[in-house]
Amino acid sequence: MEINLNKKSSTEASIKIRLNKSDYQTQVEKKVNDYARKANLKGFRQGKVPPGVIRKMYGKSILVEEINHILSHKLSDYIRENDLKILGEPLPDKESTSKIDWDNQEDFEFDYNIGLVDEFDLDISKKQKVKKYVIEVDKKSLDNTLEDILKRFGKETEAETSEDEDVLEADVSNSEGTVDKKEVRVNLTAVSKKSKKKFTGLKVGDIVSIDAEKIFDDHLNLAQITGLENEAAAQLKGKLSIKVNGIIRKEKADYNQELYDAVFGPGEVQDKDTFVKKVEETVGENYNREAENHFKYTVRKHFIDNTKLELPDSFMKEWLTVTNDNLSEEDLEREYDGYAESLKWNLILSRVASENNITVENDDVRNKAKEMIVSQFGGMSALGALEDKIDPIVDNYLQSENGKHYSDIHEQLRNEKILDHIEGQISVTEKKVKFDEFTKIVEKEFDKN
Repeated sequence: MEINLNKKSSTEASIKIRLNKSDYQTQVEKKVNDYARKANLKGFRQGKVPPGVIRKMYGKSILVEEINHILSHKLSDYIRENDLKILGEPLPDKESTSKIDWDNQEDFEFDYNIGLVDEFDLDISKKQKVKKYVIEVDKKSLDNTLEDILKRFGKETEAETSEDEDVLEADVSNSEGTVDKKEVRVNLTAVSKKSKKKFTGLKVGDIVSIDAEKIFDDHLNLAQITGLENEAAAQLKGKLSIKVNGIIRKEKADYNQELYDAVFGPGEVQDKDTFVKKVEETVGENYNREAENHFKYTVRKHFIDNTKLELPDSFMKEWLTVTNDNLSEEDLEREYDGYAESLKWNLILSRVASENNITVENDDVRNKAKEMIVSQFGGMSALGALEDKIDPIVDNYLQSENGKHYSDIHEQLRNEKILDHIEGQISVTEKKVKFDEFTKIVEKEFDKN
């Protein structure tokens, strides 16, 4: 047996394995004899089938099976022993494989194409400058949030004439018969500005006839009131007939104990000042999460853009095609750049983790799972009632779906630890912004990408 590596570039190579008859003959003969002892063939007593008969009937399939078994092990051993950092899995070379004559050959050559991790320089230092936004809870944001809460927890009343923040109870149909939806709710806050006038000043029994594509700016809202799938709603043309059966108006809630209990739980808040303060804290926590998620995205993009890391693109595209039966050529071309960025980022994260001995312990995973489960049961206040049951619940959760939950939490914690390390090593400049300003920044970045 002979194994050789042919490095075509820093990211692509092939492994050639040459097998002589002596490399596989013993295993093949052993398998033939095993078949002969176990075979139940008409005309022969069980265990007395001549090996020659087995060889004639099954010899080729046994040969292929045993050679593939040898190749699989030798290939894995060679990659491990030579510390080859590969991406994906080795792929048999189609051209050389098609030339194999299993019926007549005794010596074989097999070529496997592999993708390699390119050597790359990674600078995690103060030279790397990343901006981090801190979103302030200004008076406008707080007032808007309080206004939304008062509307959301207010009581519904029936109105005689529609206004631009009401909800219509309606039947929706079209003349073609493709839409016939009864008793739907049309939220007028979602209606496009251009169409708003058509939906205000209506009374029960009125019918609005309007072009389907003009009602909302977002076709998902159209899908909701028509009952169509999202794609069908996006393509819907022609007039829709909307018959008003009722007009629902949300009256604002009052600042009282009923509101405080509904928002934060019974007895958690006793007065308006405490309520407003707690809302402000909650908004701040939500803003912090949004800002933190954006910062993680910014760090990711910074290092992907500023780290010279080549990928074996042609190999990876072939590997993705081979391993994903439903992946079309169009899907591959559309999604590959995003996949390549994720792969680069994972390589960077792995490098940082390896060089800085960043690991996640089993207890870390269990504690995170326990925290998630307790929050679903109502937070720390429910922990006392769950104390005797929480460990078995955690075990069951982490073991379910073949350990997928365990792997997901492990990866999440690992990435958080790595990002915390990176943040501590680079130069982070904080900039305070209002929420509206932050939203515009994110939208601009999204449009650019």
